[in-house]
Amino acid sequence: YVALYNETPQHRDNFIKLVREGYYDNVLFHRIIKDFMVQAGDPNSKDTTFTGALGAGDIGYKIPAEIAFPQCFHKHGALCAARQSDAVNPERASSGCQFYIVTGKVCTDQEITMLEQRVRAALEKPDFRYTDEIRLFYKTFGGTPHLDGSYTVFGEVVKGFEVLDILNGVKTGPSDRPLEPVRIITMSIVKNYKK
Repeated sequence: YVALYNETPQHRDNFIKLVREGYYDNVLFHRIIKDFMVQAGDPNSKDTTFTGALGAGDIGYKIPAEIAFPQCFHKHGALCAARQSDAVNPERASSGCQFYIVTGKVCTDQEITMLEQRVRAALEKPDFRYTDEIRLFYKTFGGTPHLDGSYTVFGEVVKGFEVLDILNGVKTGPSDRPLEPVRIITMSIVKNYKK
């Protein structure tokens, strides 16, 4: 189960629309990097005969960035929008369909302090500091703080972390693609989910 954030309404509404349309049914997790993230949503991955590189497929539109940091940060289980690099996408617009879920790793105080510098540059805020709450989360549960302020985080896993842990351990080959297909069978909308 994932919960979607109201702080990122365009991403939230687009994700709901695609789920309702069945867009993600039978899509592969085409990129898995251990202790970093798992990525899905490339429409080319639905074609079981497709042998090319995955990750470049799109739905024909982008979503303007909704970077709501620090409220929405790259903690373990964060649901985030994939996008092209700053070099070709300086406005940091998100893919209309591809997403990743953070697996990440637990960080030390020293690592977090060093990463604050990267986030300061991304946010163009020289006085930025992580809150005690975010720092504690990264030290306890982990995440990918080096992406904070650069990508849209639009939700988080609320149940099913054991599945995320299994995905994190999948063996991969070239381009971080799983050696065996790992597919999303179907997605559905569950309203008013209670933990």
